[in-house]
Amino acid sequence: MDTGQTKRGSFFSLLLSLNIPKFVLTIGIAGSLLTTMAGLAIPLLTREMVDGFSVESLNTMLITAIVLVFILQAVIDGLSLYALTYVGQKIVAQLREKLWFKLLRLPVHYFDKHTSGETVSRVVNDTGILKDLISQHFPQFIGGIITIIGSIIILFIMDWKMTLLMLIAVPVTVLLIAPLGSRMAKISRKLQDDTANFTASVQQTLSEIRLMKASNAENTEENKGLVGIGKLFSTGLREGKIFALIGPLMYLVVMVVIVIIIGYGGIRVKEGTMTTGSLVAFLLYLFQIIYPITSFTMFFTQLQKAKGATERIVDILGVEVEPGQEGKDIDISNQEIHIVDVSFSYSEDERVLENISFDVPAGSVVAFAGPSGGGKTTLFGLIERFYEPVSGEITIGDTPVRELSMYSWRRQIGYVSQESPMMVGTIRENLCYGLEDSVEITDERLWEVAKMAYADQFINEFPNGLDTEVGERGIKLSGGQRQRIAIARAFLRDPKILMMDEATASLDSQSEGIVQQALTRLMEGRTTFIIAHRLSTIVNADKIIFIENGKITGTGTHRELVDSHNLYREFAEQQLR
Repeated sequence: MDTGQTKRGSFFSLLLSLNIPKFVLTIGIAGSLLTTMAGLAIPLLTREMVDGFSVESLNTMLITAIVLVFILQAVIDGLSLYALTYVGQKIVAQLREKLWFKLLRLPVHYFDKHTSGETVSRVVNDTGILKDLISQHFPQFIGGIITIIGSIIILFIMDWKMTLLMLIAVPVTVLLIAPLGSRMAKISRKLQDDTANFTASVQQTLSEIRLMKASNAENTEENKGLVGIGKLFSTGLREGKIFALIGPLMYLVVMVVIVIIIGYGGIRVKEGTMTTGSLVAFLLYLFQIIYPITSFTMFFTQLQKAKGATERIVDILGVEVEPGQEGKDIDISNQEIHIVDVSFSYSEDERVLENISFDVPAGSVVAFAGPSGGGKTTLFGLIERFYEPVSGEITIGDTPVRELSMYSWRRQIGYVSQESPMMVGTIRENLCYGLEDSVEITDERLWEVAKMAYADQFINEFPNGLDTEVGERGIKLSGGQRQRIAIARAFLRDPKILMMDEATASLDSQSEGIVQQALTRLMEGRTTFIIAHRLSTIVNADKIIFIENGKITGTGTHRELVDSHNLYREFAEQQLR
């Protein structure tokens, strides 16, 4: 298949898939056409004024007509520009909506392969390129074509010999500019990619600013930044070189044509075969032709950029989304969970989990233990449905979880992680995060869950209480405070299944005690999964599953595993002495 044709197809298919405001677009293009037509009349009116020029014979009607044409052209041009800008902004807004809604519903494995900075660049920068093409360069291109065609027709009617002489410059210009335009397209696309990579690097560094500071990594990040800036600088210079060649070449061709036309036209005026007004009009039409031709280079460069941007946007829009609300909506209370021969791999080369099977009675506490990298977190991801098993099945009661709607399944799961992620905003907003707008949460209910999570005391100490800003990633709160907010959030959702990724591992002993009490209260009556790094947190679990290298090597209570599993016994002796 022809790649160029595919790109063009993607570009136009994407535009046609949007709800373009056709009426406003028609007004904008019509206004652009009227402006062009008015512009074509000006040289003819100027010719009449110059040929009959004298102070005594100044034609008031003619001067009035020229002034009116100028005013009409300015008014229509302004309205046309605003209409086309509206269309461009509307299209880019729709594109950004489409991309944003799509990104929010893409599976987790997409974000495993693409950096957030790169994705942000697609939503902001690439859509902006399309906006500029549609609202600025495309109208100029259409108006330019009409101006050139109209001017050449009028010039042929006025004087076909001089017109042919002028048109000799067209093939010369095309021969000079075409190779440069092709080169410019490649450079422009590379500049887009370099910009996306640099954006990703900057976002990554700034999001982990404390790690960078704590590691004294300023020089390392400086050097990485310099490499990215250097690439942008180098590519920008290459783009500048092309512009530096195109500009002078166009100027040279234009000046040669103008000199030839003035020279030849002067001879014709002297011979009496052409009037001075006609020569002036001819030059004015020549300028009207030259300007659009010079802007065509920018249009085709922008078109190439837009095609590249479209490819990336279409790639994102083509990724399959999560099922969302498609599927069954059932209450999973008091139902057993069955993991049956589940295998999973992130790539074909390496299996992360292999033939994992176990049953979880309703209301029981199941803990996963084992060496780091064994597959515990991946198993959590499968239960949460961040990923789907390569083979095997996870069922709730007799129903495979893949038959449930993603919304229904996750709505009934509470997740408390080691990091306790938080969004920028207030404590109130973080507690209610993800709940439907139609669900009214009173302050009394928020304080109730805060108390259940032992978070009410420190929230009360803040001057703004529930409306206290937590900062980016909750940086204004301590680790223990963030954990208790996360637990209060889980209480508010009243989940049927609770998942905890060693929620106390990174806390000091005092915070750990308080958080552990809150977690114990939260676990009551709920089916609970725990990833354990500290065996002290799981000794009372109903079942402990020991995972090594993606396989289950032991199952039982703490006492049973101490008696039967050598590695678990070693872990216990090291941690529980």
